[in-house]
Amino acid sequence: MNENTDNAAGASAAGNQMVFCRACGRQIHVSATSCPGCGARQLAAGESERLILPAFVLCFFLGYMGAHRYYAGKIGTGLLMLFTAGGLGIWWLIDLIMILAGSFRDIDGKTLKRWT
Repeated sequence: MNENTDNAAGASAAGNQMVFCRACGRQIHVSATSCPGCGARQLAAGESERLILPAFVLCFFLGYMGAHRYYAGKIGTGLLMLFTAGGLGIWWLIDLIMILAGSFRDIDGKTLKRWT
């Protein structure tokens, strides 16, 4: 009997990890990918709210000025890119590749994973 009680207690402790929906505020399980109430997509752990498409467009057209870094919240490195013309184009090209590869991170260290 003690084993069943211990297993049930462990399962309920692990199963009660609840978070709030980003859109409607309803309580949902931490592993839910979307809210059952409103259908809003929930972010995975380590996933940024910022999108890849705006970062890519900003980097492609204004990358030498660091515009994509301002978008990601990296103001300091954005200013460095502005003053060095995107690291003479090298830094700009590396950031462009990182954005396309899905490994570009925002100021909080979260990866930009969603295109739209």
